[in-house]
Amino acid sequence: MLSAIASRLSQALLVMLAVTAIAFVMFRYVGDPVAMMSREDATPAEKAELRRSLGLDRPVLVQYGDFVGRVARGQLGVSFRNQRPVVELMAERLPATLELVLVATLLSLSVGVPLGVFCALKPDSAAARAIQTLSLVGISMPTFVTGIGLILLFAVVLRWLPSFGRGDVVSIGGWTTGFLSRSGWASLILPGVTLALYQLTLIMRLVRAEMIDVMSSDYIRFAKARGLPPRYIHFRLALRNALMPVITVTGLQIGSLIAFAIVTETVFQWPGMGLLFIQAVSFADVPVMAAYLLFVGALFVLINMAVDVIYTVVDPRLRTRRA
Repeated sequence: MLSAIASRLSQALLVMLAVTAIAFVMFRYVGDPVAMMSREDATPAEKAELRRSLGLDRPVLVQYGDFVGRVARGQLGVSFRNQRPVVELMAERLPATLELVLVATLLSLSVGVPLGVFCALKPDSAAARAIQTLSLVGISMPTFVTGIGLILLFAVVLRWLPSFGRGDVVSIGGWTTGFLSRSGWASLILPGVTLALYQLTLIMRLVRAEMIDVMSSDYIRFAKARGLPPRYIHFRLALRNALMPVITVTGLQIGSLIAFAIVTETVFQWPGMGLLFIQAVSFADVPVMAAYLLFVGALFVLINMAVDVIYTVVDPRLRTRRA
């Protein structure tokens, strides 16, 4: 186990070095920081002094080394637009994004897995066919269309839920959360459902396909022949083996939800990292864009490592093979 984790860590280090190189290229060649930070009537001497203070007059390799050193120390630069450290901006927006992703993930798993099992065990029932038809709509509908439709129905017509914002938040040790307020929960429902809908339908269809495949295997037929209870066969034998690809997809989807919650956060004006990134793109705020790229890269690396560890816990064959 330790050797596998060490091997994954070495691979993760190489991946993160590649990501830092891409982020550095973006930071250096997407727009001119001096032109954006200096005032309109700045003299060439003032611009040259600003370029020197930013270290942009040094060789490219030296700048890249300094950039990697700053990233290793957690220093990601200063936002051009907000004139604040990027780390502070991302720390402020991270709780909102994590709350949204947590709600979307729990919703997709708690609904998608049972629906997938039901459709696999009773594939010819009318309810299973209706669920599969609706899943096609859910997996094909663009996120912004789903979000706008939910806003129109529940916020404009019925006026049950707010259409934008995060609601009232409570600060606990520097961490803000909307889980402790009624308006926070109300504000989470629409964006949470919008973000979860695609993942929910994907997990449901994946669980259904894997369960059908597992139920036709020899060891399931042998378990039935031995007279084992159906509940034990369905949920202890079949579902446990069917969850292996679901773990992979769910892990990668969590990273995708954090990385690509941009559309949902924009539609609902959710004050998370996705909205921060969209604003950074609009104002060519390169430090924020580069920091977001680094964060997403590190997130996917950590999620892949966590999925490998969970594989070993769920599947005893992997533990035996590695031993």
